[in-house]
Amino acid sequence: VGCDRSKNLVDICGEKHFQAFVCDALSVPIRSGSCDACISIAVIHHFSTAERRLATIRELARLLRPGGTALIYVWAMEQEYKNQKSKYLKEKNGSKNKDREMNTDIAQRPLNDQGSDNSSQDSAWSDQLLNDLKDESCGAKPVADFRLPVHTNRTSFHSQDLLVPWHLKGGTKKKEESVDTVVVPGASKELQELSPVFHRYYHVFCEGELEAVCRSLDCVRVQKSYYDQGNWCVILEKL
Repeated sequence: VGCDRSKNLVDICGEKHFQAFVCDALSVPIRSGSCDACISIAVIHHFSTAERRLATIRELARLLRPGGTALIYVWAMEQEYKNQKSKYLKEKNGSKNKDREMNTDIAQRPLNDQGSDNSSQDSAWSDQLLNDLKDESCGAKPVADFRLPVHTNRTSFHSQDLLVPWHLKGGTKKKEESVDTVVVPGASKELQELSPVFHRYYHVFCEGELEAVCRSLDCVRVQKSYYDQGNWCVILEKL
């Protein structure tokens, strides 16, 4: 069973005879302990606070039965890792893949809820985590005037919190730019050409950050933590 904030994407799932429904990743109307496995791909990095990111993982754990597992993928600050560039960077000068939605954000399956009795404790912990992580090790630059930087697609990240442009298909773009696209069914050529550029919020994770958030929850055990093509990934087990 899949869920997403986008009704249009859920409708597409229905047309393909998949089970899916609309909901928010912070509020999933599924019974506690009812899932053998959950997948959250390219979702948690869209939440703008440490508290919300922690709450989504706690909700993911709530959905799992004891012994159940969850797989989480988030975008990595380190798009070049162990001297290897990620697919995201390599596609900067690629051919037909340039107009494809960013590889880390193709499949979105939000599976999470606001959190429970430990919210104040988790809030204090996550604030501390955020402060601990905002050091020189990640190479992130602080945002002095509270305006988020806009990322240049297919380039390395210079800030952990940023906006990534989403160009609707048909919009004007420079020849050398790589853009993300969305098909607008039934739209006229004029509408497509006037389509705006949207900016999506991302919090890109530094090495160890996702694992540290997961380990703060007593109800799960981190089975595995690894890097995969510009993403930090964790496999959790419900205790």
